[in-house]
Amino acid sequence: MSIPPEALSFEYFRASGPGGQNVNKVSTAVRLRFDVSAAGLPYAVRERLIHIAGRKMTEDGILIIEASRHRTRERNQADAYARLEQMLARAAIQPKKRHKTKPTKSSIQKRLKKKKKRGEVKKLRGKVTHYD
Repeated sequence: MSIPPEALSFEYFRASGPGGQNVNKVSTAVRLRFDVSAAGLPYAVRERLIHIAGRKMTEDGILIIEASRHRTRERNQADAYARLEQMLARAAIQPKKRHKTKPTKSSIQKRLKKKKKRGEVKKLRGKVTHYD
């Protein structure tokens, strides 16, 4: 699945955390904005992407990914793009339908037998009365 360039926009800002004086003067962190509606994704894929994105999705349908792991702008940009591709790959996979299953008769009987036995053990733990 290819990502149309018109659906992407990058914004650069100063990253927080360690980095010495460099962190105060160079905007290395990247905020990638991906317009889901402009991307032309199939409806099912778009809905799964919105679900996967969670709080990273705005009300306007824009997915925001922030990357500031690396010290250079290029590596952060590549990291954000890779994370977007990963999300799209997950959204493209259609989940398997769950088929209802029933426990077998023997497994039901085994479970009930175990419960009965356990109940007997617990019943025997009660107070001991002496009959003289």
